Amino acid sequence: MGHFDPGQNSRKPWIETPLIESAPFSKAAGWGIGNLILASLSDPSNHGKTLNFFSSSGGNAGLAAVVAARDLGCSCTVVVPLSTRPMMIEKLRAAGASDVIIQGASWFEADTYLRETFINNEQSKSDSSVRNIYVPPFDHPEIWRGAGSLVDEMAKQLPPRENGFPADAIVCSVGGGGLLNGIVDGLERHLQQPTSLSSEETKKVRIIATETAGADSLAHSLRQGSLQSLSAITSQANTLGALCVAQQTLKNAQTPPPGIEVTSIVGTDADAAKGVVRLCDDLRLEVELACGISVQIGMDRLKEVIPDLTPESRVVIVVCGGSGVTPEMITDYRMKLKGGWQ
Repeated sequence: MGHFDPGQNSRKPWIETPLIESAPFSKAAGWGIGNLILASLSDPSNHGKTLNFFSSSGGNAGLAAVVAARDLGCSCTVVVPLSTRPMMIEKLRAAGASDVIIQGASWFEADTYLRETFINNEQSKSDSSVRNIYVPPFDHPEIWRGAGSLVDEMAKQLPPRENGFPADAIVCSVGGGGLLNGIVDGLERHLQQPTSLSSEETKKVRIIATETAGADSLAHSLRQGSLQSLSAITSQANTLGALCVAQQTLKNAQTPPPGIEVTSIVGTDADAAKGVVRLCDDLRLEVELACGISVQIGMDRLKEVIPDLTPESRVVIVVCGGSGVTPEMITDYRMKLKGGWQ
C-alpha cells in the first residue's frame, strides 16, 4: 500500500464542510490533516515509494489521518496517550489504522515516542523504497493550509457582501492551534483581495479562540507573554490536550495579519458540557467537550469581546471533534449540569 500515482491527484480525502444556519443559536447569541497527506503523496521526491504515515493524537487528528491515508491507499499508524478512551482506540482500528500504539501519559509523550521510534532514524534505513512520514496533529503549514479551506467554504456558502469577508466573527476551539492557524491563513488570503474600501474603512474579522481551563495552553502563553507549556492537562476536554501551542499559533494570536483580530476566551469544563448539550438539543449534533466550549462561548459570551454585535452580524462557530462522544456521555453531562456542575 502507499504507492501513489500522480495521475490520481484529483482524489481528495475530504468533503466540503456545510454551513448550517441555526435559529436557536442566533437567538442565543468548518480537511487539514488530509491536505498534509495529499501533499506528501504529491511530492515528486516520494513518487515510486511506499509511504507509511505515523500520527500522534488524542483521537480526532489521528482518526483524520487514518481516514485520509486509507482513502488514498496508504497505511497509517497512530500513537495515542494512555488517557485516550477505549472507544476512540476502537474507532481508529475500525477506520483502518495499521496499528494503534498506546504510549505515554500525555500527547507530548506519545508524540516523542513516535518521532524517536519511527521518524528520527529514517536516514539510516536500508530500504530507500519505503518512507515513514510524520503527521503531527496541528503543527505543520500544510495542515494549516488544509484547515484554511474552511474559510473558502464559508466565503462560498455565506451570502456575499459587496466589500469585505461575509462573516463578522469566527469561533473556534484551540488545542495546539492548527485550526486557528488555518483560519488565519485562509482569512489573510481573502482579505488581500482587491476592495474599494480603504483599510481604515474595512471592519476587522474577529476570531474567538476558545479553550477550557486546564487545557488553555494558548491563554497561558498569552498571559506569560511568550511560548510556555502547561505543567499538565487537567481539563476533561482531553482532545484539546496540547501542553504547548505551536509557535505560529501564539504569533497569530499576538500579532495577527491586517484585518484580523484574535481574542482568547477560556471557559470551564461545565461550560463545554453546556455547549455539547445545547448543540445536541437544538441541532441533533453530538460533539465532544473540545467543541462544546466553542458552542457555549459563541452563544453566551461574544458580547464580552464584540460589544457591537447586532442581529445582522454573522458569526460562524466551527463545529469540530465529534469522534470521542456517545449519547451516554451527553446524558451524563446533562445530569451533572442539573446537579449544579459549574
